[in-house]
Amino acid sequence: MSLYNFGLEPLSCHAWNKDRTQIAISPNSNVVHIYQKSEKGWNKIHELTEHSGRITGIDWAPVSNRIVTCASDRNAYVWTLKEDAWKPTLVLVRINRAATCVKWSPQENKFALGSGAKLISVCYFEKENDWWLSKHIKKTICSTVLSLDWHPNNVLLAAGSADLHCRVFSAYIKDIEERPGPTPWGAKMPFGEMLLEHKDCGGWVHGISFSPSGDRLAWVSHNSSIGVADAPAGKEVTQLTVEHLPLLSVLFVSETEIVAAGHDCCPYQYSYKGPGNLQFVKKLDVPKQSSRSGTSAMQHFRNLDKKATTEEDQNELDTLHQNSITQLCIVEGPKSKVNKFSSVGLDGAMVVWDFKD
Repeated sequence: MSLYNFGLEPLSCHAWNKDRTQIAISPNSNVVHIYQKSEKGWNKIHELTEHSGRITGIDWAPVSNRIVTCASDRNAYVWTLKEDAWKPTLVLVRINRAATCVKWSPQENKFALGSGAKLISVCYFEKENDWWLSKHIKKTICSTVLSLDWHPNNVLLAAGSADLHCRVFSAYIKDIEERPGPTPWGAKMPFGEMLLEHKDCGGWVHGISFSPSGDRLAWVSHNSSIGVADAPAGKEVTQLTVEHLPLLSVLFVSETEIVAAGHDCCPYQYSYKGPGNLQFVKKLDVPKQSSRSGTSAMQHFRNLDKKATTEEDQNELDTLHQNSITQLCIVEGPKSKVNKFSSVGLDGAMVVWDFKD
C-alpha cells in the first residue's frame, strides 16, 4: 500500500486516467485538480474551474480521454483535452437540485448523473446539433440519488438513493445503440424500465457496484449493512449487518470478493458465495506499530511535561486514513481480478492498496 497526501482539505471524489499516471481529485471545493505522477510524487498540472458549486462527482473515460464532472451548482461538464488545455462543454441535464454523482457507461457513449431532484439524467451526445442531451428516469424515485453503477452490457443502470431503495433501470437509448439482448435481470428493456426494486436497504444507499459479469449487485447502506442481489438466483437478496461504522463506497474486485470502506477509515473485504452466504473476510489495513514501546525514559517525561500525557499522540488512529473514506476506485487489473484499488478520504489522503484474493 502507498499513502499520498494532497493537503489538509477533504477529498470528496477522484478518478484515474487510462494508464494511471494522472489523477483528478476535488478538495471538497468547486475546483478539480489534475496531478501527474513523477518519481518524487505528484505534481499538479491542470485546474478545472468552470463549476460554481462544490464538486460532487468525477469520472474519467479511459478510451476517449474525456472527463465528466458534476457539482452542487446543478451543472455537469464534459472536459476534452485540446492543445494541452482542458475545454469544458456544458451538458443540458435539466435538473433543479444539486447533482450528486456521475458515471460514464462502459462504451463511453453516454453517462448517468444522479441528483437531489429525485431523478437520474442519462446524457448522450447528439451529433446533429453538436451538444449533450439528457433523458430522465423518474419512476418511483422518492429522494436524492446517491450512487450509480453501470452493467457491463452498457444498458442496465443501478442506483442507490436516500429513500432507502436500491433499483436497477434500463438506460437503453435507441438513437445511439443497438437493441440489447436478454439478461438475468430481465428481457424487455425500454428506456426507464425498472428491473429491480429492493425496498428494505435499511438506510441511505451510499455505494453500489455490479459484479464483473453483471449478474450480481452489491450495495452499502447507512445502517451499517452490505447487501447483494443475485439475478440468476431469482434476484434473491442477501444482507449482512456489519460491526463497523457505516460504509460509504463498495467495489466488486472479483466475481465473489467485495471491498467496502467508509466511516471506519479503512477498507474491509467481504465474500459472496451464493444466496444466504455473504461473509466478512478481513480488514485490509495493517495497524500501525504503537510508538509506546520505542519511547525513551527522557521522551516519556517530556511528553508528560508538555502534554500531560505519556502518549505521543492520543488522537492518531491506527489506520492509514485518519478520517472517513469517501470513495474507492480500481487502479490495476480488470474488474474480474483487481490487483490494486485506491481510496480517498476526508483527511486529504489517497492510498493505493494491493489486493490479493
